[in-house]
Amino acid sequence: MSDVTITGLPKAQAAGFNAALVTVVNSTRATASYAIKVEFSDESGKVVDTTFLNVKDLAAGATATPTAFSPLDRDQALLSRVVQTQRY
Repeated sequence: MSDVTITGLPKAQAAGFNAALVTVVNSTRATASYAIKVEFSDESGKVVDTTFLNVKDLAAGATATPTAFSPLDRDQALLSRVVQTQRY
């Protein structure tokens, strides 16, 4: 969904965790909520963690920036990606 983008965060800004800033822009003309599934993968592409975010009651045209965290594999850098979103 084009309303949702993701940007990795440096571990120094995330207390040593793998983390990503998810930006949600409500492009509709009505208040909407979003369910977002984020996966964290290792260098080989293997998914090692999954987390879910909820953005509730985002006003039309408004932006929210929740952060997705993975407590796993803190000793290596993980790649994050949005794999599923649902606007409701």
